[in-house]
Amino acid sequence: MMTHLPSRMSLMLSIALVLCGAQQPLRAEPAVPRAVQPRGELTAEERKSIEVFERVSPSVVQIVAHSKSSDLFSGEKSQSGTGFVWDAAGHVVTNNHVVANTDAISVRLSSGEIVAADVVGLAPSYDLAVLRLKEPKNLPLPIPVGSSAELKVGQLAFAIGNPFGLDQSLTAGIVSALKRKLPTSAGHEISNVIQTDAAINPGNSGGPLLDSSGRLIGVNTAIVAPINVGVGFAIPVDIVNRIVPELIRAGRVPNPGIGIAAADEDTATRLGVNGIIIMKTVAGSPAEKAGLRGVDPRTHALGDVILAANGKTVNRVPDLAGELEQVGVGGKVHLTINRNGQQVPVDVEVADIAPPS
Repeated sequence: MMTHLPSRMSLMLSIALVLCGAQQPLRAEPAVPRAVQPRGELTAEERKSIEVFERVSPSVVQIVAHSKSSDLFSGEKSQSGTGFVWDAAGHVVTNNHVVANTDAISVRLSSGEIVAADVVGLAPSYDLAVLRLKEPKNLPLPIPVGSSAELKVGQLAFAIGNPFGLDQSLTAGIVSALKRKLPTSAGHEISNVIQTDAAINPGNSGGPLLDSSGRLIGVNTAIVAPINVGVGFAIPVDIVNRIVPELIRAGRVPNPGIGIAAADEDTATRLGVNGIIIMKTVAGSPAEKAGLRGVDPRTHALGDVILAANGKTVNRVPDLAGELEQVGVGGKVHLTINRNGQQVPVDVEVADIAPPS
């Protein structure tokens, strides 16, 4: 075994010498920026995204609404969101929940200019609000308006907003679904809501959802989690285009109703009742005039339960609200009610019922 040792050591030494000889000394490079490699052509989709952002982003604004707190230690509270310029008169559209219950509103334009704004009108049932800028130096162009009736699942969708206060952020995705229903804090349910996977996060509320032509197709309003998980919702522009002019004209939108107070769904479920339980009717309301009956205040016996409106089954208040909205103020709704175990038809006028303050 000893006879093999010198040969092995010689072999290892030879390999080491070869490796050392093959290693080249490092060259001293000057400390200068590296050469920029030429970029290839942008893809068609990239060009489209850039075009949409450059054309529309000047019309998108950041909104910060302030409210005075009764807590001496917390001082002034604020909530922020997004909005966009609606017309040449300086009206700005955003979500109701962005500005509700606040005392002062500041709007930062894309130019960086900060402008005070007044509330022109609120529509809690649709989570929409209209503001008016106070003497901006340079008013951006109004955002182009499209149609939500012609939308197709799968088409591109772009959102511009201020997620987490980071202004002028663009996200892209597709229209994931149509005809969703979205409840609002006012007890209403918005129909035909757009679902998108374009990233929507806190701060995007009130911002525009756009199609590939840069037209407004919706107002971003909600996500299903505290942060984006690919499921966001937008109020369809066809509703926005109907509600916003009403807010500018009158400061509110008509609230079609018949003047009843209904039991909540949990109560109906607990009692095993299908339909809408009328708790009471408002004095002087169409419901009272039509003879609808609420729960007996002495015996707590059930009164009338609304089963259907214009032939459509209604199990929840939003179901009835949707039918009343279709009929409109001044029209009549044909109700089917359960009264003492009997189905009774009743026609009730639809009136503009002010929501409770």
